[in-house]
Amino acid sequence: MSGVTAPEADSLVTLAYVSAAELWDTLTGAELIRAIGEGKFPQVTDVSDYIGQVIVGAEPGRVELAWTPDVKLCNPGGTVHGGFIATILDNAVCLAASSLGDVFVPQLTLNLNIDYLRAVQAGETYRVIGTVTHAGRSRTVSAATLFDARDRACAAATASVTGNQIFARDRKSADGA
Repeated sequence: MSGVTAPEADSLVTLAYVSAAELWDTLTGAELIRAIGEGKFPQVTDVSDYIGQVIVGAEPGRVELAWTPDVKLCNPGGTVHGGFIATILDNAVCLAASSLGDVFVPQLTLNLNIDYLRAVQAGETYRVIGTVTHAGRSRTVSAATLFDARDRACAAATASVTGNQIFARDRKSADGA
């Protein structure tokens, strides 16, 4: 037993929820992405954990991810399946676009074009860089590249994304105003 009573545990859960809600409403897109990477804000979905994605850094218009694909992501030929490569590239282009916002708004992919350049191996760590090419009012064009440990491009993507308006909101100041 941890020595925490049920009412205390409920209070801790409530405090964590309030803290996450405050971060959600007060941090910029890039700041919230960094908070997720630092473990200060929960992952939005379990996809990142499943595919082996880690957020390394974010600034407005740019994100860096580390990706170590597991053998469960391999095709029958023994290399990482192209659909999972597409997933990590899609995450990078969407996070790059989200990093521009006054608040974090998840993105919806309108178009994703991928060039597969080299085989991707399970168990190796790759670097994924996502950058914004053009930020319009309703659509953002982004690019992402997957690099191996020797800094060779293994796959590259371009995409058009748009903010998921279900999550649109105004940024609040840290004091709640």
